[in-house]
Amino acid sequence: MQQLATIIGANAYYDGSRVFTWLADMCGLSVDLVNFLITQFLALILASTFRSYLHPSKVSASTRHAIGLVIGLFFGYFCFGQQAIHIAGLPAACYVVIRTQNPQIVQRLVMVVALFYLSCIHLHRQYYDYGSYSLDITGPLMIITQKVTSLAFSIHDGFTREMKDLTQSQQQHAIRKLPSALEFFSYTLHFQGLMAGPLVFYKDYIDFIEGCHIMKQTSANAKYEIDNKIVHEPSPVKAVVKKTIASLVCALIFIKFATIYPIKVMKDDGFIASSGFFYSLWYMMMATTAVRFKYYFAWLMADAICNNSGLGFNGYERDGVTPRWDMLSNIQVLEFEFGTNFRSCINAWNAGTNRWLRMVVFERVPKRYGTVLTFSLSALWHGFYPGYYLTFATGALIVMSARIARKLFRAPFQRTASMRTLYDLLTLLVTRVFMGYATFPFVLLEFKASLRMYLNVFMCLHLVALITVFILSNFVPRGEDKVPSAATKLKSSTTSDEPARHHHNNQMSRKEDHGGVLITPSPESAVRYRGENGRRGGPLEPLVPSPGSAVPTGSQSVHHVVDPFCLTTSVSSHHKKTDDFLPEEDNNNSSATSRDTTTTSTSKGARAGARERIKEKLEQETRNIEEFIDKTVTGFVELKDDLMRMNESPIGGLYIPRKATHGGVGVGGVVGDNGDTGGTSSSGAFLKKEIDALNAAVQQANVLPAVLSNGHAK
Repeated sequence: MQQLATIIGANAYYDGSRVFTWLADMCGLSVDLVNFLITQFLALILASTFRSYLHPSKVSASTRHAIGLVIGLFFGYFCFGQQAIHIAGLPAACYVVIRTQNPQIVQRLVMVVALFYLSCIHLHRQYYDYGSYSLDITGPLMIITQKVTSLAFSIHDGFTREMKDLTQSQQQHAIRKLPSALEFFSYTLHFQGLMAGPLVFYKDYIDFIEGCHIMKQTSANAKYEIDNKIVHEPSPVKAVVKKTIASLVCALIFIKFATIYPIKVMKDDGFIASSGFFYSLWYMMMATTAVRFKYYFAWLMADAICNNSGLGFNGYERDGVTPRWDMLSNIQVLEFEFGTNFRSCINAWNAGTNRWLRMVVFERVPKRYGTVLTFSLSALWHGFYPGYYLTFATGALIVMSARIARKLFRAPFQRTASMRTLYDLLTLLVTRVFMGYATFPFVLLEFKASLRMYLNVFMCLHLVALITVFILSNFVPRGEDKVPSAATKLKSSTTSDEPARHHHNNQMSRKEDHGGVLITPSPESAVRYRGENGRRGGPLEPLVPSPGSAVPTGSQSVHHVVDPFCLTTSVSSHHKKTDDFLPEEDNNNSSATSRDTTTTSTSKGARAGARERIKEKLEQETRNIEEFIDKTVTGFVELKDDLMRMNESPIGGLYIPRKATHGGVGVGGVVGDNGDTGGTSSSGAFLKKEIDALNAAVQQANVLPAVLSNGHAK
């Protein structure tokens, strides 16, 4: 076990507490990792206390803010010592900017200040502790940077832009009241998400502190109005237990395989000289897999801590009973490890960073600059190790080649069920190899060591990707990409015909949208986006062609997701992730055997969906007609009653103003059935005739709602 301590990282640069050095020696772990584990398990226990004894119904919001902040500061000092000054310094500098600068430019200034501060710490660590894997202050600072920049953009949206110019996600997160110092520092330093995230947007955090997140999420996901119902606060215990167990399993896997396949070994000259071609590929795959489980443990445990304190509730499943605690989930382990293409794996990784990149860059810049600027921000946020950029470049190339290869080789495997199963297995294995090949420089960090490892395998997968992109792409049938699927057309018409239901489903899709670009297809199926200045751009096309992005099903809302490597743009929904660059049948390896079969089944679904839409529109029109008739009939009845009362009044008539006579002196007279004023008999007959006509209209109108309610008009 002592070997693991040297593998995970040295402690020379680490400035955290040394109180538990004895425990680290006993376990064979480094002291920084032991401190991290202690703080996370302690946070898990305190989160339960926070939810129970500091419930919004028992204490004030200020108390919850203060206690969460104090615990967070204690954890920061325990783990980072004097370096913890930076976790207070960065948000303090940004808060000064927020409180003093014009909201019109505050988001840009905060972005510059936060990234400059973070970059300085990255460079400091890279200079004094190059290539180390020990716990350091840059991890929490990266999360704090996401929080302060997203908050600044939300303030800009709320103070300077019209609601009609905002996307659905921006409307949800827009802020129209500057946070107080307590609210700001509690948001950036609360103990639930300080050490390993996840990213939570400011409005969601304030809703959680003030206790209105349960009602908000319930009403957003309810099928019917809940004004007259009692909303019970769901228990997170089941979700917390599952995530905690999963995180512990991931920790055990990491400890086991990190000693067998240490990532640092790939830097050794002896390993390069003694490793053959196939063993090098195998080692790349296994070493990166072992390192990933360290991230799985940290993210799953952080998610469990948030859920245990009551943070992360995301409404209910379709049954309306099962609560969902996935609003802040950062990783989908099974989807990543068993993904059958590179793109689906990227979509399952680091969802919090996806949401942040989408919110602060991709939604707000012209389309032609979206790829470059998003890539630049992601790279700068990660730091300056050259291994990061090798992974970004290699991943972009692999994503492009994967799409072309899928079009070339997928169709022959779709003829029988056994062939489709074989295709699933092959793509799963190929994806594992390519994933390890592309991502090991991200963990190895060094350029020279990564390049030597690539040369040891003759840059084989780079060559395969280049051949696919520049040579095999010529064999892809032309025009295939331009054929829209029937499901896309159906969704376009569904969205344009049903704005009310589309808005409701957008509310149900907060998970992806805890920040997402709302896509509202027009009748021509052109997807457009709205930039920061409210200007609509052209059709929003994929940044880089790649497989595995999501296609919406039914009337679910659709959100663009920018992957953490800034390679692609994906579309997320609650249930199915598919490829938005291919027809719908290409998104599932086990789909129909041919385009015709899929088109036929999709056409049937389109007809069924059209019938449902017509039925719902008729029902809506029926309700509108009934409401109009009710109001009209009520007016008729009230008018009739007034006329009858006036006709039966003691004075026996209606008051009718006369014109001025004899020198302009106006006199009033009473017109009765037997009055002295002229025309009395005709007035009574006219009044009776009008009342009879009103009675007939009322009787006829009362028949129409009954017919509509019986369904004959449908």
